[in-house]
Amino acid sequence: MTEAGVAGGQKDERDPSELTPEAAAAELERLAAVLGRANAAYHTHDAPEISDAEYDALKRRNAAIEAAFPDLKRADSPTDQVGAAPASGFQKVRHRVRMLSLGNAFDDADVADFDRSVRRYLGREAALGYTAEPKIDGLSLSLRYEGGALVEAATRGDGAEGENVTRNARTIGDIPGTLRDAPEVLEVRGEVYMSHADFEALNARQAEAGQKTFANPRNAAAGSLRQLDAEITAARPLRFFAYAWGEVSAPLAETQMGAIERLGALGFVTNPLTRLCEGIEEMLAVYRAIEAQRATLGYDIDGVVYKVNDLGLQGRLGFRSTTPRWAIAHKFPAELAWTRLEAIDIQVGRTGALSPVARLQPVTVGGVVVSNATLHNEDYIAGRDATGAPIRDGKDIRVGDWVQVYRAGDVIPKVADVDLSRRPGGAVPYVFPETCPDCGSEAVREPGDAVRRCTGGLICPAQAVEKLKHFVSRAAFDIEGLGAKQVEQFHGDGWIREPADIFTLEARYGPGNLTELKNREGWGAKSAENLFDAIEERRTIPLNRVIFALGIRHVGEAAAGLLAQHYGTWKAFEAAVTAAEVGRGPEWEDLIAIDGVGQVMAASLVTSMQQEAERASIDRLIAELEVTEVRRPDTEGSPVAGKTVVFTGTLERMTRAEAKARAEALGAKVAGSVSAKTDLLVAGPGAGSKAKKAAELGIETIDEDGWFRLIGAE
Repeated sequence: MTEAGVAGGQKDERDPSELTPEAAAAELERLAAVLGRANAAYHTHDAPEISDAEYDALKRRNAAIEAAFPDLKRADSPTDQVGAAPASGFQKVRHRVRMLSLGNAFDDADVADFDRSVRRYLGREAALGYTAEPKIDGLSLSLRYEGGALVEAATRGDGAEGENVTRNARTIGDIPGTLRDAPEVLEVRGEVYMSHADFEALNARQAEAGQKTFANPRNAAAGSLRQLDAEITAARPLRFFAYAWGEVSAPLAETQMGAIERLGALGFVTNPLTRLCEGIEEMLAVYRAIEAQRATLGYDIDGVVYKVNDLGLQGRLGFRSTTPRWAIAHKFPAELAWTRLEAIDIQVGRTGALSPVARLQPVTVGGVVVSNATLHNEDYIAGRDATGAPIRDGKDIRVGDWVQVYRAGDVIPKVADVDLSRRPGGAVPYVFPETCPDCGSEAVREPGDAVRRCTGGLICPAQAVEKLKHFVSRAAFDIEGLGAKQVEQFHGDGWIREPADIFTLEARYGPGNLTELKNREGWGAKSAENLFDAIEERRTIPLNRVIFALGIRHVGEAAAGLLAQHYGTWKAFEAAVTAAEVGRGPEWEDLIAIDGVGQVMAASLVTSMQQEAERASIDRLIAELEVTEVRRPDTEGSPVAGKTVVFTGTLERMTRAEAKARAEALGAKVAGSVSAKTDLLVAGPGAGSKAKKAAELGIETIDEDGWFRLIGAE
């Protein structure tokens, strides 16, 4: 782990049902921060800091808290993120069909829940057919063929945009250069990997040549594919398994298995362990059979992927923001390791949260060298949960202890246990600080909150720096050449104190005074000019990115998108939030009527936008920008595009989730409550207060059959 990798707050290990809204929001904030950093380490830098199992378990906890507190879902929720921003050095490629990640299952009960959710969504009682295939631990790649010729290859990147690695992909023997009898347009997706034998041989050659060796086959494969010199890639023993597709001009088959067989017939290597399953028992039997072969396969896998076999049903199930509803990855268990705790440091996040970090004697866990781990919060260190009940049998954690690092339960490695038999004689209980280590302000722990927070606010340099790092992060302004390291440097020198300062940097240190920047270590005239160009490029930016970049507590990436879609322009958003009164008034009612925006998030947004100093900083920023509307889906001809729709009562021909997804795909805004701004109420049997309110407001109300007639789905 890097130091930055553990920032983002202290973990609250209580069950979601036991959390207060404040504690849940704090935990979601921490999860968003650590998962974002883990994404960047894995997808952009090819240097994972945590195991896949840890990452998956942390995403699962995030989802559980969001399910318990749907109003608290953040705009930068890990639920809505795929991968990380493309690395520099390659041209960027916009995926025609997004490359999404998979939801995860960790035990048999999770798989059963997945199957139930699929059948419930479809309204089916009977067992469904699924495919089951090994989940390859490699690098995702999309191959585009036009007229049978390979014209483009791109990494997944952040799911929407990846890196153009076409020249490198052409050097991989498993990737055909041309196809016969293929659709006119075909995007084949799969995984680039390296076998164990090839990996060992490559490392031997690297060591013999005095060059850097690779930590594991996944890193070796990713690093090889991303070589700027394609001749280096050609010399590396890369392989490719095909298992999916993106844009196609004609269907490959009617089933998942049929499509895989078609890819094999076109000349792609597909995994021979892929099986058809009927129901849960067969799915789990295939999982156990593949797990038993894991050590002898000759390549790395980290689980089994289940997919609904019927492609028509896949189409009905559709997608969440970043994952398909029709597939899930059943992960293998991860590993444990013991090492010495050398120190406990405190990091301060952008919202003031004090996060304890364990500095460890480096130890390898699951192929990754771990030197840092989260200690969550002061209660966890003391051996108790937030209610005071003992954890780890009440054993506290002290500097000098031998501790167990557990990489399956969190994205960030965590200290799971202590070996008291090896505790040094002079070890003393850790005293958690009550003042901020960066600014000296009092660090307060509010009732019901697991996190202690610095009260310094704008005077705290740690909070200021973390907010600036968030501002330039991937989902926010994403300014090329201005990352966390540069933010720290420029803030320390007094060049950047708030976001608006970024956009006046050139005026202060640019052409007329370029030497001050270009003479700095690591900078030259060209890099300075590139930075100014990148900043200038970001003066025009979509509304959703601006809202997210402000770093308002509880407003994550997904919520920023919802707000941007609802208000459309910065002027409308700013006016509404400025006029809103927490808990009352039409602007407040309109805000919380947005499906996915709850009371806690709305209150945080309104309070922040109306706080004098913070608002002044925001106004200075907006004066430097041209904020554009969010690009909306093409809904030409849709009878409900731009309308606000509410569903109520029992829906008999579709599930509520399916109704919402269909309406949004047609350009409608789906709200959770009826207000004067509602255009249409779709009411099934049992409609109650919403139907009554709609009648009082004179809002058009139709039944489910009327809805299907309206959208032309009869």
